[in-house]
Amino acid sequence: MRILLVGAGGVGDAIAKIAARRSFFEVMIVTDYDRSRAERTIEWIRQRHGETVAAKFVADTIDASSAEAVTEVVTRHRATHVLNAVEPSFVPSVFAGAFAAGADYLDMAMSLSTPHPEHPYSQPGVMLGDSQYAQHDSWVAAGRLALVGMGVEPGLSNVFGRYAVDHLFSEVDELGTRDGGNLTVFDDDGNEIFAPSFSIWTTIEECLNPPLIWEKSRGWFTTEPFSEPEVFDFPEGIGPVECVHVEHEEVRMIPRTLPAQRVTFKYGLGAEFIGVLKTLHQLNLDSTDPIRVRSANGPVLVSPRDVVAAALPDPASIGPRMTGKTCAGMLVTGLGKDGAPREVYLYSVADNEWTMTEYESQCVVWQTAYNPLIALELIAAGTWSATGVCGPEVFDAVLFLELMARSEAEGGYGVAWHAQERSPK
Repeated sequence: MRILLVGAGGVGDAIAKIAARRSFFEVMIVTDYDRSRAERTIEWIRQRHGETVAAKFVADTIDASSAEAVTEVVTRHRATHVLNAVEPSFVPSVFAGAFAAGADYLDMAMSLSTPHPEHPYSQPGVMLGDSQYAQHDSWVAAGRLALVGMGVEPGLSNVFGRYAVDHLFSEVDELGTRDGGNLTVFDDDGNEIFAPSFSIWTTIEECLNPPLIWEKSRGWFTTEPFSEPEVFDFPEGIGPVECVHVEHEEVRMIPRTLPAQRVTFKYGLGAEFIGVLKTLHQLNLDSTDPIRVRSANGPVLVSPRDVVAAALPDPASIGPRMTGKTCAGMLVTGLGKDGAPREVYLYSVADNEWTMTEYESQCVVWQTAYNPLIALELIAAGTWSATGVCGPEVFDAVLFLELMARSEAEGGYGVAWHAQERSPK
């Protein structure tokens, strides 16, 4: 297996660092528009693991906005699998470039949505992943796999959903992803600051777009941003966090395969974060449409959202100034295998202090990064196998969760997950 990693930002950097401890692949080509970022990641691997391990990693430049450029890099390096770790706005070009080169493909965020032009808060327009799912037959005909949404959320959450359906429940009322944490970022003087732990570009997209909900009785529909707030009690010391509906891929992916009456995604944003996002929207700073701005060299066109992203700290850089934990999980309600009401929260927690010590990666990007590697390792072993465009919920969840939880000494990833019983409401 020859893996072309597209993007050496926070998540891409963490993917390569975790991969340095694995042996299932022949080479990983770490690419970025800024080659120095890829070289920085490989130098970290060299310093931490030595020259022999670092020799499995190669740096190169890539233009993720050009399908032709992606195809050229894939072909030149004879890559068998393309792992997309850049902003979701680049999904169409990386997806097309991988297909044209005859490589299999993985991503952690799917193609973007477009709100309904007339009824954005009741009806979906173009949904997340629509353009990728539309190419399913072409990937099947080519005998290739496009494993989409294989991060933590979506990704691990989908695996949890599949595990619950297969092994814990006889009937499922709701598959509800619940994500939250108690992360805090400080400046050099020790003052708490606003610094999102994940790409602000992606965060704006997810949180200000109309949230998607699926119900068996009515299919997919949308609602207002930040709707149906609920206080969710997260485990392992994180505690209660207010969660709200957010647009996310799980709601698009899971109903295609798994039986449930309702599928939702709620994110624990907190009042301050919601207030900032609302202000950005009011000021039109969430827009991706270029506007004319004066500069010392004359008028230039810039995207307001790109300006916001440039003004905030790089999520990959805030790890040393961040404390706390992040939790990703799936709350499942319904009837257990014995027919009695049951409620289970399947989850995994990442502690920033531990991820920084082990990988010098902040916990949110690290928690995203190990999941596509587990999937690739299962694919390399032939235990996960399919063609076409599909998500992780179509595969055997036990194989994934066993490899995830098994200690590194025993050949696993050493990442704990839990199934917490809760009192049915």
